[in-house]
Amino acid sequence: MSEAVTAAPRLRTRFTELLGIEHPVVQGGMMWVGRAELAAAVSEAGGLGIVTALTQPTPADLAREIERTRALTDKPFGVNLTILPTITPPPYDEYRRAIVDSGVTIVETAGSSPEPHMEFFASHGVRVVHKCTSVRHAVKAERLGVAAVSIDGFECAGHPGEDDVPGLVLIPAAADALTIPFIASGGFTDGRGLAAALALGADGVNMGTRFLCSAEAPVADAVKRRIVEASELDTRLVFRELRNTARVARNAVSEEVVRILTDGGAFADVRALVAGARGRRVFEDGDLDAGIWSVGLSQGLVRDIAPAGLLVERIVREARDVIERLSGTFADGPGPAPAFARAGGTPTA
Repeated sequence: MSEAVTAAPRLRTRFTELLGIEHPVVQGGMMWVGRAELAAAVSEAGGLGIVTALTQPTPADLAREIERTRALTDKPFGVNLTILPTITPPPYDEYRRAIVDSGVTIVETAGSSPEPHMEFFASHGVRVVHKCTSVRHAVKAERLGVAAVSIDGFECAGHPGEDDVPGLVLIPAAADALTIPFIASGGFTDGRGLAAALALGADGVNMGTRFLCSAEAPVADAVKRRIVEASELDTRLVFRELRNTARVARNAVSEEVVRILTDGGAFADVRALVAGARGRRVFEDGDLDAGIWSVGLSQGLVRDIAPAGLLVERIVREARDVIERLSGTFADGPGPAPAFARAGGTPTA
């Protein structure tokens, strides 16, 4: 029997007030995954959907994808622009121009420093949310003028950085160091995680793996079924020896990459194994051993494949239930109120 969809109580934090959204639940900007149908479904439910710019082969394609998203929802959504050093970099200035010309006012940056892009975005009224894997990088991003930060703990999919600090420590450390709103990423799939992130001082959560395993995610069903079946033990850290650590699914390819690099191999020895085109085949064809593909430890908490909008509503209701339950554990009054005060808001009907 399918779960009924009911309106979740609005959960206000500094992050929701900043961006004009109803709930502090963000869909991570995932390569090959952040397309119109998924982003619109998350935004329509009151979260923040993210279209991934570089999933689109050209800036013109990105502009069309933004318009497709806008045709599916009139609520705010953002665009992810991942900035990585490459031999042949994408035309970032053209992608930036496509974003602002399309009227998008929320951009998630990731990878390298957003500094080269800040003046352009600021001059066009774009609020930048920068993804960081350490407190020191988050503090630098705040100095650069970003509107908010997404702080990625060691549990996250993709690149968790090289410090190996999990969210239980990283989130409150970030709360102590930052003055701007920030959301937590890595290990979050449900309302328990959202309530915990708020209690630790965050203003919301960013979820990649959970939305990768949603009905609207444009990936093969075999990938989604593997996430449901897998445990928190079924990931591998690759490129550790190269100090470019990435968390990916445990499969034949990631095991081979780890073996080669552990035995003293160089990136050239694994280049063909980790090519992005091979990872894309996993998502498109459902061949789980075609290449490496990103997934987080949180897959061990994913139990179903559900519509993205339903996930947003479920997560917010669960967070409310957790907070209300905890409020009764203190004899002298409600317990979790300081968490919402810290986050800058309260749940409202």
